[in-house]
Amino acid sequence: MHKSPFHGFSVEFAEHRIYNTGESTKHIDWKLYGRTDKLFVKRFEEETNLRSHILVDISSSMLFPFNEKKITNKLQFSVYCAAALIYMLRKQRDAVGVTLFSDSVEFHSAAKMSLIHARMLYHELEKLFTWDDSKFNKKTQASLMLHQIADNIHKRSLVIIFSDMMDGEDPENLFSALQHLRYNKHEVILFHVTDRRHEEKFEYSNRPYKFIDMETGDEVKFNPNDIRDSYIDAMQKYQNELKLRCGQYDIDIVEADVNADFKNVLLPYLIKRSKLY
Repeated sequence: MHKSPFHGFSVEFAEHRIYNTGESTKHIDWKLYGRTDKLFVKRFEEETNLRSHILVDISSSMLFPFNEKKITNKLQFSVYCAAALIYMLRKQRDAVGVTLFSDSVEFHSAAKMSLIHARMLYHELEKLFTWDDSKFNKKTQASLMLHQIADNIHKRSLVIIFSDMMDGEDPENLFSALQHLRYNKHEVILFHVTDRRHEEKFEYSNRPYKFIDMETGDEVKFNPNDIRDSYIDAMQKYQNELKLRCGQYDIDIVEADVNADFKNVLLPYLIKRSKLY
């Protein structure tokens, strides 16, 4: 929950102040008058309505690890988290919008508070659970899309991103797009969604594998043991640079491992965030 610096006459009581002659008597505390013989007016804290935009990367790399029978891939993990956040934001009367992007913006909604709007967002997210050929070979242009989305969100908002941050372009372009969101005065939270066991630690058995690029369809065969050390080193360098840039741009980054329950990812962060307000 977040509070406005302004005071009004809404729900939550804040303090008393002395009654000024000539103003409305509507909010005078008559019980306090009976005890003190002085006129005081009740002041209440005015709760603001936050505009939130949830951005979900739906490129084919988010389908890893691919398994039609289990809900374990990065995209479905992100959908559960996004749906939980929509529910919580609406509970505190905040407006929510959703954007789904890959190499283009495939769905975008304005931030609204209505129940009908929320149901529409849940329906769009639910579509991401269906399997068909259109889900594959969908490339990522996260840097370009984030620049475009930053230009389309005109009012200051809370922007929550779910992505594996695997963009085939120069990482500097991706960092520039994140900086663009902050330059526009948005508060940004990045949930960096990965399969830590396979994508970071590269835990595969000592035997040949065929690796398939889910965005291009390219295939390569090798034994993971042959490149494990160099792969882990390159991945750690990229992740350290991502964390460093997010720190420089004042962006909250949350490591989201699909092997953990999504509640274990959201809950610690929400507890941490609640202590800031």
